[in-house]
Amino acid sequence: MSGIKVIIFDDNDSLRDSISMLLQDNADFTLAGSYSHCFDAAENITNTKPDVVIMDIDMPGMNGIEGVKLIRKNFPAVQILMLTVFDDDEKVFAAIKAGANGYILKNAEPQHLLHAISEVYNGGAPLTPVIAKKILHQFKTILPEEEKDYQLSTREKEVLSLLVDGLSYKMIGAKLSITYDTVRAHMKKIYEKLHVASMTEAVAKAITQNIFPAK
Repeated sequence: MSGIKVIIFDDNDSLRDSISMLLQDNADFTLAGSYSHCFDAAENITNTKPDVVIMDIDMPGMNGIEGVKLIRKNFPAVQILMLTVFDDDEKVFAAIKAGANGYILKNAEPQHLLHAISEVYNGGAPLTPVIAKKILHQFKTILPEEEKDYQLSTREKEVLSLLVDGLSYKMIGAKLSITYDTVRAHMKKIYEKLHVASMTEAVAKAITQNIFPAK
């Protein structure tokens, strides 16, 4: 198998079939698994070793937000892309807080979904425009927190600053003349030091606490 390995969690059989066919028709992607619930998410991921998980929210038994928490706890390197009909603030922010890396609505065009999968795989945070607006609005309403020293290195602050500017991991690597794997290693340290579980949380904390390299 080659390409970006993807698995799907969604209880809508026809949608899973549609996404499966979309992935199977594109050589850049490999469908590694398709599931109607996320009760066995940990076992499914252990068996398939995906790069990206596509996760619905409304599923029987364990919902997708609980599924994201489970995956993020046990498989921190796996990228998670929410694909759902829900655009209400509560579910959007619950998913991001749980550790989702991107949030796309189900009315997205097929090519937009493929682009979002590639983007999240490469360290980006793809968001449907209406979701991005909600998040930006939320940032504006957050009062600056008391500044703390998170012991970030100068390089980690540079990486975080470029992340806030919207650059993907690959773009950050090119900008700083470091490898993609080095960027990921820096991001792992940044997540640990900031006590966050997702890129969006890291960006929010960077903005509210002005964590940027000295000019």
